[in-house]
Order: sequence, then C-alpha cells, then structure tokens
Amino acid sequence: MIRHARTADHAAIREVTAAAFGRADEADLVERLRGAGDVLFELVDESDGEVCGHILFSRLWADRPELYAALAPVSVRPARQNAGVGSALIRAGLETCRDFSVHGVLLLGHPDYYPRFGFSAETAARVAAPYAGSPAFMALAIEAGAFDAPLTVAYPDAFTG
Repeated sequence: MIRHARTADHAAIREVTAAAFGRADEADLVERLRGAGDVLFELVDESDGEVCGHILFSRLWADRPELYAALAPVSVRPARQNAGVGSALIRAGLETCRDFSVHGVLLLGHPDYYPRFGFSAETAARVAAPYAGSPAFMALAIEAGAFDAPLTVAYPDAFTG
C-alpha cells in the first residue's frame, strides 16, 4: 500500500533510507529537508504494517511562477529491492505531482533507471542548476511545455548540507 508519510513513520523512513544507501547521508538529507520546511510531499510503501519504501519530493525555486519539484531520495528496504517497490513509488509520486500542480520534476539519478519513467538528460539540458551537465541530471515535464524554455532553479539548502 502506498500512502502519504506520517510523522510516526519518520524513524522507519530513516532506517529504510540509511539501509537502502548503505550510509546515513540520504537519511540526513530527508531530515534536513523536513526541518527546513522544504518537503512538498513524501510517500511510503507499507506492507504488513512495515515501511518498505519511501520517496520524497521537495520544492525548487524557479525563475518562473510554476511549481517545480526535486525527486530525492527514493529508498527501498534492501530485502524488498528489485521487487517493483521503487517503481511503484515513483509512479505514485509522479501522479501525486499532478495533484499538486507540479509543472516539472528534476532529479539526479541513475541514467539507466529513470528514463523508463520518462526522465531524460535531454529534457534537463535547458535547465540551469547546480547539477546541470551531468548525465545523471534529468527532467520530466508533468505539464506540457515545462522545459521548453530555458529555466533556472535553486535547490533547497539541505542539498548542500
């Protein structure tokens, strides 16, 4: 079951995120984003009362009025990886972005994984951002035209924390 994260999930989210990445950096990022009030929304995958996966979207500051989001991180409990949990969270997250009227989503992720969801480095090519130019920097337009014109975005300070 995928649902919005609750405060009561925070400890389990930290555990899943640290285990998924094999370090605490991404779990610390989640906590910094929450602490700064920069989280747009978080979803969890829950199975038998246990948080098995997590995805977070944070607001980006753009040089235009539309809402842009950063997808980071996506975490799946190691025992549940390669079972579709991450894909389900990404699809649910992108659908939730539509509900939030997000214009476009940016991420820094594996170039062989995220294109299956529609993300591409080519779409991000007109975006000026700290991660621009990396093949791992990708974008997905949620609404038509989101990346048709040059765009400058700033990430929350938590990303440099």
